[in-house]
Amino acid sequence: MQKRILGGGLEVSAIGFGCMGLNSSYGQALDRKDSIALLREAVDRGETFFDTAEVYGPYTNEEIVGEALKPVRDRVVIATKFGFDIVDGTLAGTDSRPEHVRAVADASLKRLGIERIDLFYQHRVDPAVPIEDVAGVVGDLVAAGKVKHFGLSEAAADTVRRAHAVHPVTALQNEYSMWTRDPEANGIFAACEELGIGLVAYSPLGRGFLTGAMGRDTKLGDKDFRKMLPRFTPAAMATNQALVDLLRRIAGDRRITPAQVALAWILAQKPWIVPIPGTTKLSRFDENFAAADVALDSADLAGIERALAEIAVEGERYPAPLMAANNR
Repeated sequence: MQKRILGGGLEVSAIGFGCMGLNSSYGQALDRKDSIALLREAVDRGETFFDTAEVYGPYTNEEIVGEALKPVRDRVVIATKFGFDIVDGTLAGTDSRPEHVRAVADASLKRLGIERIDLFYQHRVDPAVPIEDVAGVVGDLVAAGKVKHFGLSEAAADTVRRAHAVHPVTALQNEYSMWTRDPEANGIFAACEELGIGLVAYSPLGRGFLTGAMGRDTKLGDKDFRKMLPRFTPAAMATNQALVDLLRRIAGDRRITPAQVALAWILAQKPWIVPIPGTTKLSRFDENFAAADVALDSADLAGIERALAEIAVEGERYPAPLMAANNR
């Protein structure tokens, strides 16, 4: 498996595994036993980078990841996240007060069954807590041996720089894909280059849309998080089909899949970007993982760029209240 280096020398597989969808956000959860078997099989196939969070479930996703990876702990990098206030199993805003961050770290360590969190992200910036205080408490956790690397998710470039000045930031986890290119324009790419920080791209397949498996006739269940997202209305999916059509054309020429084109395109943008697609199927994992071996040359990338310039993506990636929590 190809490897990539995030900030701080953290080496991971070129394509990671986003674990959220195993039992959170997309409706029907995969059976716990099957989730554990899938994650262990992924490790056997070369996967080394697994992403979870306390809020997924909440809590149960970390437990699944911890149980699955316990036998192979020395072969994997486990990332989890803090920063939300969870009350009776419901999200009740952000909370990155230092005492809360310490409590979350201890709880996550217990659920994961590990002695040190490899990468600990602030899930969303808390406007009530100075980022310097957040970086400081994570630095304390690093000094105590409970955390190895510090990360941020959906933080503004200036926030990243302020945090990094207090304690080195290893990775930023932001949404990035062919239909979400915000990090290129909002200063995140520039900050990563300047500070030596890696970018971990979540939803690199557009929450499944860029695989070509969805369309305007797709019926999302009431518990499927995508049902509330502007890009997943029938009208938006119909318009955005143009992007899937492009991926299918490129994939057909190479005898690969649209998902593999989408992931290979991300990998070709910068050597410090690592996408973390999720799946509940081993066949999809194999498909995603093989994208690391798809090479797109400069001519390929230029052609894709020209085609993308002609496609206008319809719909924001989140509803307005959730969008407001990003890029703080």
